[in-house]
Amino acid sequence: MTSTVALRVGKPHANDSTDVARVYKRTEVGVIPAAWDVRTLRSCLRASPEYGINAAAVPFNDNLPAYVRITDIGDDHRFRPSPRVSVRHSDAPHFFLRVGDLIFARTGASVGKSYLYDHGDGPLVFAGFLIRVVPDSQRIRPGFLAYYVQSKRYWDWVATISVRSGQPGINGREYGKLQLPLPPLPEQDAIAVVLSDVDALLGALEALIAKKRVVKQAATQQLLTGKIRLPGFNGEWESKRLGELGQFLKGRGVNRDAAQSGGLPCVRYGEIYTSHDDFIREFHSWISMEVAASATRLERGDLLFAGSGETKEEIGKCVALLHEAQAYAGGDIVILRPRGVDSLYLGYALNTTAVNRQKASMGQGDAVVHISATALAQVSLLLPPVEEQAAIATVLSDMDAEIDALGRRREKTQAIKQGMMQQLLTGRVRMVEPATAETIA
Repeated sequence: MTSTVALRVGKPHANDSTDVARVYKRTEVGVIPAAWDVRTLRSCLRASPEYGINAAAVPFNDNLPAYVRITDIGDDHRFRPSPRVSVRHSDAPHFFLRVGDLIFARTGASVGKSYLYDHGDGPLVFAGFLIRVVPDSQRIRPGFLAYYVQSKRYWDWVATISVRSGQPGINGREYGKLQLPLPPLPEQDAIAVVLSDVDALLGALEALIAKKRVVKQAATQQLLTGKIRLPGFNGEWESKRLGELGQFLKGRGVNRDAAQSGGLPCVRYGEIYTSHDDFIREFHSWISMEVAASATRLERGDLLFAGSGETKEEIGKCVALLHEAQAYAGGDIVILRPRGVDSLYLGYALNTTAVNRQKASMGQGDAVVHISATALAQVSLLLPPVEEQAAIATVLSDMDAEIDALGRRREKTQAIKQGMMQQLLTGRVRMVEPATAETIA
């Protein structure tokens, strides 16, 4: 059911002396401009939604088409295979994606996720848990549709429709019933162009972040092995065992239920894997004074090792604590309290490939791998004089700061894009001035 309402929006047009009061209407998809239409997705397609091929993935082969599955669609709605795989099936040619095609995840935790085929991704065959739609470009532009199905309004619809017993899911018939607010084609084009420009900026930021990470990785490898020396340093490096550098302690006393029980910062062993790299930038758990009474108090400069993990390759990941805050360590954390060394340097050095290889050889267990303070005490590494340690740590932390700043800029740009989508895809902000402006007297 559609009803007309008067809303005063936007700024005066350049040729107007007063605000333009445009007519909007209330529809099944919310309040939209009167010039817009509401149609179902199926009515905007050239054919019914189509399910993908039911075939197993095989290792990637240049002589076979690449395969796109639910897990290959990133949160940014791009083709993000990890790893890239192929499909070998006689029916595969019937399931190649074409420019303008969109595919949707139809089941599981990713239900509703979408991808607009990009010919730059190469020939792709879509899998059975995906649904293809082929827009009729004289009714809806594929680019406009691709952005609409990233909007909050769309995801609210997904949350409502996909609720079922067992796994959530949306089938082709249900996708066909999705109601869409449709601007005139020129406005659809304008909206898609503006949002694609923001995506281009996001892509450029991602590429720059990736480049900076490669540069930092190379610098880490060169500086922490002494292959490249910073200007002004020429002292000898020494091989030291961690047991020679300080005292080992054990974290204790913080379970999952207590992790948000108060206002004192705490580090839990799982966070070393998921939330920290090389050094602790911010805390994610906060405990009460009662919980802290049985936990291990940390000091500035402590090195924290994850004492348990899922694989030997990741066991013993290390982070340095550089904060002055009164902080605590939970169980399954091994703590090294060093003396006469630069802790930030150790935070970097103790996560290098050579050191990780030593830690992996000392891990014990299969389903859950453990590493003890006794084992960690035997880990050896090359140490330059402490002044050079500090200089190297400064170079690497400056690189990290630059990467972090770019990451924050990317997050801010992503937030701006979401705000733009909310305004543009609902018609609150118009990209194309209506040919016949309707006004309320």
